Amino acid sequence: MAMFDGMSISATGMTAHRLWMDVISSNLANSESTRSAEGGPFRRQMLVLGESQKRSGVEIQQVLADPAPPRQVLDPGHPDADANGMVAYPNVDPVREMVDMMAASRAFEANAVAMTAAKQMLARALEIGKA
Repeated sequence: MAMFDGMSISATGMTAHRLWMDVISSNLANSESTRSAEGGPFRRQMLVLGESQKRSGVEIQQVLADPAPPRQVLDPGHPDADANGMVAYPNVDPVREMVDMMAASRAFEANAVAMTAAKQMLARALEIGKA
């Protein structure tokens, strides 16, 4: 293991979890969007993380649309209502998104602490080398 591998692994984790928080923010921002560029309501986005093939750590393999069906709400006055008065709203659950946001935030913090610890160990090793 090279001297900076620990910090590199933590950096990939921090990058992945920052993107996860960005995706969650987008999901929350679009939780009431009944129209999207693809047509129909916004679809909740999810990340697929995996082991990096290029270096040690993790990488984002893809961003997927959640296959869960949209939630149907009776609102005959809505411009996007169908013939039965049902409106398709995004399949975004704000409570689930907030729980995911807390998990992503904690994971980001854990990687930051690991990076700080690796940096401190390298500094100590340099101090030992000076003596």
